[in-house]
Amino acid sequence: MRVVIITESYLPEVNGVANSVARIAGHLTARGHAVLVIAPRPVSLVDSADPHPVVRLRSIPMPGYSTVRLALPTRRLGRILAAFRPDVVHLASPFVLGAWGAKAAAELGLPIVAIYQTDVPGYARAYRLGLTEVVSWKVIQRLHARATMTLAPSTSTAAQLVEHGVPRVGMWGRGVDTALFHPGRRDDELRRSLAPNDEVLVGYVGRLAREKQVELLEDAAKLPGVQLVVVGDGPMRGAVQRRLGNARFLGPRRGAELARLYASLDVFVHTGPYETFCQTVQEAMASGVPVVAPAVGGPVDLVKPGQTGILVPPGDAAAFARAIAELAADERMRKEYGVAAFDAVASRTWSALGDELIGHYRAAVGAA
Repeated sequence: MRVVIITESYLPEVNGVANSVARIAGHLTARGHAVLVIAPRPVSLVDSADPHPVVRLRSIPMPGYSTVRLALPTRRLGRILAAFRPDVVHLASPFVLGAWGAKAAAELGLPIVAIYQTDVPGYARAYRLGLTEVVSWKVIQRLHARATMTLAPSTSTAAQLVEHGVPRVGMWGRGVDTALFHPGRRDDELRRSLAPNDEVLVGYVGRLAREKQVELLEDAAKLPGVQLVVVGDGPMRGAVQRRLGNARFLGPRRGAELARLYASLDVFVHTGPYETFCQTVQEAMASGVPVVAPAVGGPVDLVKPGQTGILVPPGDAAAFARAIAELAADERMRKEYGVAAFDAVASRTWSALGDELIGHYRAAVGAA
């Protein structure tokens, strides 16, 4: 097939949307399909080794988060689509650029597969963008109504979409690199450098941004016998560092270095309440690490309480601290949960999920 992927974010940006688009584009190319990616131009564009063409459109910074770029509206999209002649158009987390892409694709009579990935109403609330949740949902409903199908990453997100009038909703999760993220990456020397007194090592991996609410770990950072490590960067880093005085901030990590950090943890914690899937939870589970996460959104599908981790009420700092303390006090529980976590995601490879998505493409083409 010939596939155009129109995405709100792409490499070199580091986030779930950019990562999943890169994975899927690579998988499609490896399977012999022709792929074109259309994305906003980042702050600084460096040469990449993409095996497929990438068209960059002019962009502006998102208010309150300057490293996130929003593509400017352009009629050029229609000309690009007409020239490439795609069989299907994939909209990755559509909202701004995706809305223009949906319009252009619909005008050309092209089947559209829309991947809902970002909780825009939640972000609008967190960043006070001037969009109310009601208005955000109206925009989402109108945009996704153009799609041949909309794929949600979790059951709770699918239910939200249906509740707000989005038609033709299906399910498609996310893959995980089980060769990279694996319990065998555990590094005792790294652990000793981070927890020299043999503390229980608890880690957060992700952006340090307002919507992630990492400051909720303030109580957990003070637990005796616990060393909190924070991996990532973002506009809230300074504020979070001031709140989590006892934590170790390691900055962004990628590849094998990130995989060693995951596998060397005793507990993984994620605090953000706006996750439609939460890929870092899945990466931690693939690394054989039990998880503490909020009982909302994507983590509800991923984490099985009493088996692979603990779910807590979103926004409750004391509940996060209690859950971490419970796991820190019981090594046997941590090991059992870690083994079960690995088993739960071992089959969710990007290859398997990529082939599943190709099936959705074919269904969309057939429906159109």
